Order: sequence, then C-alpha cells, then structure tokens
Amino acid sequence: MDERIDRRAARTRKALHLALMSLILRKDYEAITIQDIIDEADVGRSTFYGHYTGKEDLLRSGFETLRSELTDARRHAPARRDGSQDEPLGFSLAMFEHASRYTETYRALASSLSTNSARSFLRSCARSFLPPATTAPSRGSSPCSSWLAPL
Repeated sequence: MDERIDRRAARTRKALHLALMSLILRKDYEAITIQDIIDEADVGRSTFYGHYTGKEDLLRSGFETLRSELTDARRHAPARRDGSQDEPLGFSLAMFEHASRYTETYRALASSLSTNSARSFLRSCARSFLPPATTAPSRGSSPCSSWLAPL
C-alpha cells in the first residue's frame, strides 16, 4: 500500500486499531471476529478488507507502527560520550516512555501475545533493535537470550 495515506484512510485505520485494542482488553484475541472489529470501529466489512487482509494483518500493522516509532526514537536518542548511539538496549528508554503514554495499548498488545504471530513479530522486533552480540544463537551466552527465548 502507498506509504502516504489520506486523512480519511488514516482515520479508518486508527478506528480499526482502537477497536481491536479495545476488544482485546475485553476478550481473548482468538475469540475476536472481523465482525466484532468492524462493529466496534463502525466501519463496513469491505472497508476493513480494503485496508487489511484479516485480524492478524491488523495486529501486525500495530506492531509495525510500534517498531517504526521505536526506530525513530532510537535514531533521535542522545549519543554516548564517545559519539556512538549503539547502546545494546538503547531503544528501551523510548519503549518505556512510549508504553507510559499508551498504557492501554500495551496492555492490549501484551494480552495478544498468546498468538504465535504476535510472539513471532515481537521476537523479530526485539532482535532488530539489539546488536548482533546480544542475539547470538549460542546457548545462554547472550544477556538477552533468557527473555527472547520464551517470546
């Protein structure tokens, strides 16, 4: 899809995301249907499918937005004394600040982690922010391996 979307499309996507997050807070992700989402967002089925291929695509899009925001925050993070910005967990401050601003969204996203696609995407996202030394495949050698493995 075109990276630059008009305001109407952006409003629709936002309504769909908010609807999904609201529903996830009320019931299990697996039990949510497209009909539930479109009823909550007050949009038509064809409008939904004009933007997303299904609820997994809608959820993945939310994670993509999060990844984009964290990438931007990391890019604008203050540099270390030596001028580099490659702190192993340099994205974490931005992530926690973002989580503080969007508490309900994070609560909903955490609830959705019961799905394999959400866990896989979160693992991929976390690994993309970590330098290679922290995501090395050797058993237990990574300081982050203990929290990446269960994802």
